[in-house]
Amino acid sequence: MDTRFLGVGVALVTPFDANHDIDFPALQKLLHFVSDSGVNYLVVQGTTGETSTTTAQEKLDLLKFVQENNPKKLPIVYGLGGNNTRAVVETFKQTDLTGVDAVLSVCPYYNKPSQKGLIAHFTAIADVSPVPVFLYNVPGRTVVNMKVETIVELAKHPNIIGIKDACANFDQYMELANECPKDFLLISGDDNHVTPMVSVGWRGVISVIANAFPKEFTEMTRHAIEGRMDEAAAIQYRFLDMDAPLYAESNPVGIKKCLEIKGICSSEVRLPLVKASDELGVTLKAIMEKEGLL
Repeated sequence: MDTRFLGVGVALVTPFDANHDIDFPALQKLLHFVSDSGVNYLVVQGTTGETSTTTAQEKLDLLKFVQENNPKKLPIVYGLGGNNTRAVVETFKQTDLTGVDAVLSVCPYYNKPSQKGLIAHFTAIADVSPVPVFLYNVPGRTVVNMKVETIVELAKHPNIIGIKDACANFDQYMELANECPKDFLLISGDDNHVTPMVSVGWRGVISVIANAFPKEFTEMTRHAIEGRMDEAAAIQYRFLDMDAPLYAESNPVGIKKCLEIKGICSSEVRLPLVKASDELGVTLKAIMEKEGLL
């Protein structure tokens, strides 16, 4: 098992300025904030980084910037996937992944492939990737759910080392913990269920919430991994009321508002997303005040 990816990986937002250009000084501030708070690794250009509205050049610029402004020299996971297998494979071949510790590749969206198609897609990616691959199952965005037997089959590939799963199906989470090889990294994509997932064998989380609350979420996950479930649950419950509002106007709208409240970056997002409504901002700030998260 690759122990670099135990604990909390933060799915970094991409800060934007008022013109919706990348705000690199704000990103540098965010990198220091999460790194100084103890997160275990950084995830660049996942869904929370608004990868669907950043250009190919911007993705590379963001990766380079994080590599050059990584204060704790944390491991870096880079989002690289899509729904056109040939194009994704070509992008892998053309992208310099030097200094990247693993890639996170999303389940193909829109095409609605069969489970056999998913196996063929990810096998093609893993065959060409020069670094280890994490699968990313997020049926709420892709429509298709990767089934347990599909993931178990893909886990046999020597270059596929784990999965971030956000299927929100606890039966599937338990089946995966029971059936996958013990060195296959099971990473939660569901901030609200980290503690119970770790209790049945999962190894941590790639987190949205950890952008704004890295200290609390890292402490919670560490407690869970080390078997202190009461302490972990106490922190998990502090975020219970926040989960629904965070995603009420789509991700990363909510978490960017939290970051703005904390003075780390603006809440600007790129169309077709729009920044958080005043009502959502009031709700999130009230929860942060109630739970001592300001």
